[in-house]
Amino acid sequence: MPEKIIDVAVGVLLRPDGTVLLGNRPADKPWPGWWELPGGKLEPGESVLQALTRELKEEIGIIVTQATPWVTYVHAYPTTTVRLAFCRVTEWTGEPQSLEGQLLRWVPIDSAQDIPQLLPATYPPLRWLQLPTVYAISSAGSPEQLPQFLNRLDHGLAAGIKLFQWREPSWPGGPAQADLHQALQSVLARCHAAGARILVNSIHPEAWWHEADGVHLRSQDAAQLNSRPTLAAGKRVGVSTHNLPELEHARALDADFAVLGPVLPTASHPGHPGIGWDNFAQLNAQAGLPVFALGGQSAATLAHAQSVGGHGFAGIRGWIT
Repeated sequence: MPEKIIDVAVGVLLRPDGTVLLGNRPADKPWPGWWELPGGKLEPGESVLQALTRELKEEIGIIVTQATPWVTYVHAYPTTTVRLAFCRVTEWTGEPQSLEGQLLRWVPIDSAQDIPQLLPATYPPLRWLQLPTVYAISSAGSPEQLPQFLNRLDHGLAAGIKLFQWREPSWPGGPAQADLHQALQSVLARCHAAGARILVNSIHPEAWWHEADGVHLRSQDAAQLNSRPTLAAGKRVGVSTHNLPELEHARALDADFAVLGPVLPTASHPGHPGIGWDNFAQLNAQAGLPVFALGGQSAATLAHAQSVGGHGFAGIRGWIT
């Protein structure tokens, strides 16, 4: 018989101060004393958001007023397999309180993974929370245009950009030129001084990936791999995707995130209508990892991207307003 999968709605409660709510499991439940994100099983006929609202009211006494789907992730424990529908919860009424004998703690997102006795399925979402919601992509173009681009980059970093992709396929002489490498080093210095990370697109030499904070794999390059690229600890891997098989392969590579699109029409793809938000939402629900919407995106579309499950947006032109 096929293995039964238990569907669970999980609330990722986020406060503006950068903390997330964890609760420890009561003595009468499996894994007693281990820390987890609040939530519970779906009842017959319930949607994920309906179950989430009910569970958080019963478990911690709050009324959810703003929640969006995020990542749905399957985890196999020794005795059961669960499909965890993680939802970001950003607004609620009432103060979380212990209604089931559990302890509750607000924990800084950047140190939440260090909590002892953290339930195994809780590690991935706490790691994903450290990804910014805006993924900026470079567009320097040429040595002549580089000063103007660096000025734009400085404005973006000052505005809070924390994740950046170096992607220059049209650089004169090709994407492995020495002057392009020098430009990357200048960009790296700026990004690191501002506390931002930079990934190098796989069109560029692999040695550059190791100098930076990881690699962003083009879909065709990802397809040639059977495992995650070997990088130093802490470096990230992103993957460009356009369909479900590519998303599944990104997950198989243990990528940190995927970029999916184009969602809307773009200047770089004239005549291409994009996959649309409905298709984006359907694919995102099956991705199993954070997904950035790409194509026609800007700060103006961020809220909508997140409302249909996107982690955030990626863009060449619209990353600052």
